[in-house]
Amino acid sequence: MLYLLKNLESIWGPFRLFEYISVRAILAGFTALALGMLFSGPIIRALSRLRQPERSKELMGELAKEGGKVPTMGGLLIGAAMIPAVLLWARPNVLVLASLWSLLGMGLVGFIDDWLKVRHGSSDGVSARQKLAGQALVALVAMGIVLLDPAYRDSFCEVWLPVLKAPVWSVKSAGLPFLACAGVAGLFFILVCVGASNAVNLTDGLDGLAIGCVLITTLIFGGVAYLAGHAVFAHYLNISLVAGAGELAVFCAALVGGGVVFLWHNAAPAEIYMGDVGALGIGGALGAVACLMHQPFLLAIVGGVFVLEALSVLLQVGYFKYTGGRRLFLMTPIHHHFQKMGWASTKVVARFWILSLLFGLLGLLSLKLR
Repeated sequence: MLYLLKNLESIWGPFRLFEYISVRAILAGFTALALGMLFSGPIIRALSRLRQPERSKELMGELAKEGGKVPTMGGLLIGAAMIPAVLLWARPNVLVLASLWSLLGMGLVGFIDDWLKVRHGSSDGVSARQKLAGQALVALVAMGIVLLDPAYRDSFCEVWLPVLKAPVWSVKSAGLPFLACAGVAGLFFILVCVGASNAVNLTDGLDGLAIGCVLITTLIFGGVAYLAGHAVFAHYLNISLVAGAGELAVFCAALVGGGVVFLWHNAAPAEIYMGDVGALGIGGALGAVACLMHQPFLLAIVGGVFVLEALSVLLQVGYFKYTGGRRLFLMTPIHHHFQKMGWASTKVVARFWILSLLFGLLGLLSLKLR
């Protein structure tokens, strides 16, 4: 909305700055930061009045978080901070709308899950099948939003690998009718969005762990979004040029601003937990952003910590079933394995942040290996 101030350049020259994505991204980040600081106190106090779900001692043992009075559903704080910032500073296009919908839709699925847990004061919420069905439906609608714009229909089917100079899948390379290509790309889009959503949720197990990794991943994808929307930079780096992708940099900057406020309150000892409303929403949004820039495999590199967390759970379940009850790790997700080994929670979080940063740098390096 406020980008329209550029039209007042004739009245005051500095208004022309609102034309630049970099300026609007910075302003979106600071706007989300300011709104988050303004709303954080009332939101935390309001959530604290709710009955908090019991945390399973049988599952967590000595690792169970104490202090059940710490409120959950902290993702509402992130949304309250970043969504107005996106609406104020991003130039609306189907990419921004699809990303916002993914954030809100996945967040709604998580909110219902969190609310049922709070209402019943237990760890029982939405069933796994219902949750996956809701997430898939949200991703399907996000895909439909993009396909409503003819300018994005062909490019939506493109999938790029970080080290190649051309897409590995597109309408032209597949040699299939558009509907068939769109169907394959749509299934992949749903898989990435749902997978990213649940991977972030699995990572959210220690104070500051998930949001710290989210901030690193989002910062990098905000930069890549800016490059993907800039013809000169996209051509130089041999990455997919996506018209309007630069506006996703504004979206990512707003998410970083809201995430910083949440980290302020979520750092150990946490004053508020993210909850499914935050983890599922943020993960789904990151998956959508990656797919809309045709870089889902880059997300697998930059978000390597999320991949490791999800992979540890899959390996644990598979090994448990295959061996008839034996465990591959002491406990999963894998951050709990290191806790069981005797690492302090703060050490686990700090080392996973370092890993996330290294994965992020590796992802950036892959942009030059083309």
